[in-house]
Amino acid sequence: MEHTAGNYEAFARPRPARHAQETKAYIVGSGLAGLAAAVFLIRDAGVPGANVTILEKGGIAGGALDGLDVPEKGFVIRGGRELENHMECLWDMMRSIPSLELEDASVLDEFYWLNKDDPNYSLRRATVRRGEDAGHEGRFDLPKRAQKDLLKIFLAERSEMEGKRIDEVMGREFLDSPFWMYWRTMFAFEEWHSALEFKLYLHRFIHHIGGLPDFTALKFTKYNQYESFVLPLMHYLTEHGVVFRSGTEVLDVDFAHRNGEIRATAIRCRRDGAEETIELGAHDLALMTIGSLVDNSDDGDHHTPAALNEGPAPAWDLWKRIAKKDTAFGRPEVFCSSIEETKWESATVTTLDERIPAYIERIAQRDPFSGRVVTGGIVTAEDSSWLLSWTVNRQPHFKKQPKDQIVVWVYGLFVDVDGDYVKKPLAQCTGEEITQEWLYHLGVPVEEIPELAATGARCVPVMMPYVTSFFMPRRAGDRPQVVPEGAANFAFLGQFAETGRDTIFTTEYSVRTGMEAVYELLDVERGVPETWGSTYDVRDLLEASSRMRDGKKVEMPGPAALRGYLRGRLEHGEIGQLLEEHGLI
Repeated sequence: MEHTAGNYEAFARPRPARHAQETKAYIVGSGLAGLAAAVFLIRDAGVPGANVTILEKGGIAGGALDGLDVPEKGFVIRGGRELENHMECLWDMMRSIPSLELEDASVLDEFYWLNKDDPNYSLRRATVRRGEDAGHEGRFDLPKRAQKDLLKIFLAERSEMEGKRIDEVMGREFLDSPFWMYWRTMFAFEEWHSALEFKLYLHRFIHHIGGLPDFTALKFTKYNQYESFVLPLMHYLTEHGVVFRSGTEVLDVDFAHRNGEIRATAIRCRRDGAEETIELGAHDLALMTIGSLVDNSDDGDHHTPAALNEGPAPAWDLWKRIAKKDTAFGRPEVFCSSIEETKWESATVTTLDERIPAYIERIAQRDPFSGRVVTGGIVTAEDSSWLLSWTVNRQPHFKKQPKDQIVVWVYGLFVDVDGDYVKKPLAQCTGEEITQEWLYHLGVPVEEIPELAATGARCVPVMMPYVTSFFMPRRAGDRPQVVPEGAANFAFLGQFAETGRDTIFTTEYSVRTGMEAVYELLDVERGVPETWGSTYDVRDLLEASSRMRDGKKVEMPGPAALRGYLRGRLEHGEIGQLLEEHGLI
């Protein structure tokens, strides 16, 4: 397998892999990584779809890319991944998936046209004092010390950040800045999370630093991501004959070590209460999703809090069993042993009263019923004790959603502190109480909040014990390689497999692991798209530097005569032109 960039590789069609017709592939988990692996097996490796079997414990595919209408509760979205133009593997896959909405178009075409016609941007990113503009006006307000801390992390070697927390490498000046508020609420970082992951995010998204305050960096689907992404993928795979075995819990995988080679020999699973073993033949593959950010998620309802499930977690337990068999298979306990530090709660609010959308419109400054961009991303109630954020995407967010309803996604980073209106921790609140707190920060008159929350909305809270588990401080080897050294017929997929490229908590990362697994195991004769290289582009670096200084010019050192001389030399060269173009001089 190799990583490549450019049109030569992007548009090449690989020939079928050796033994493609004889290969049978068993994919553990039907999240995005598993679905992507199945697509690349069929499209690029030439494996017949009927030879691909996806084993899924639950009854529905998509993993964290969900969107459901739950009987007796209402619409539920546990979260929504943020998308951008340089998700190279994701868009490489979606160009081949037919749209379910538009004839003779791909999912990529549909997405591209939508975001051309209705570009995303936010008109109000943060509020204070119950709906008033926070007044940052797009500024980061980073003191010089904080700028130096950022630069130090950016230039550090990866090994220097291993095992460290963000608050161990960043000072209080940074952690109290609007930049950190923008960052932590957009990406769900906590101060105790991994300094390494923070560094990797800085490198990966340096070209979007300027888009942090107004979300011009982001793009979104027409509907929730289950209907916009998962259903088209399922249709494509089903049309190609892929076998989906829902209700199948994979319990363990057997391996054989011989002469430096490691081979998966059998998959042990349980279905309908009966245990069975899938023996793997000479050309068969096992592609295993390990860990899960939504394992043991629990839904409450409008009158019931979501529960924190700290019991056995099937996806994590599977990885633990596998990890005991070889040190190269990672250390799952690093990620799943600190639920108090990896949990947070989200909620889906569906409005039923026509008075609530008016408060949404007041903050978003757009009509939420227009069918176009509304908030453009999350709005953070900056002075909320829960650090409450909420978003209204294009409506309807579900195809079956009534035209007079608005679906809102709400989440809080601090779930164990009392609210500002509801004097209870978020983790103990019913959907009705979460709605009350949200309405309070929207600026709804206090006397109207109880009635509106009781009868004017329906809310489903969801507690997720492991949702930020991949952000826990880690070291090399804690995550196994997608294809470990010596692996002959197996690979690891998903957010807890190590590609050495890209950043976790993105759809791109899941798709990349599926692509790399298939390409390496089957020696697909096409390069995996390289991660977008903005971190090596001097133009992006200069632009980010200017934005993090809020457009302040760089002061030249020395006496006036020397400054004049330096300025004159710069004005007549490429470097000076670049510095001036990006607002640094």
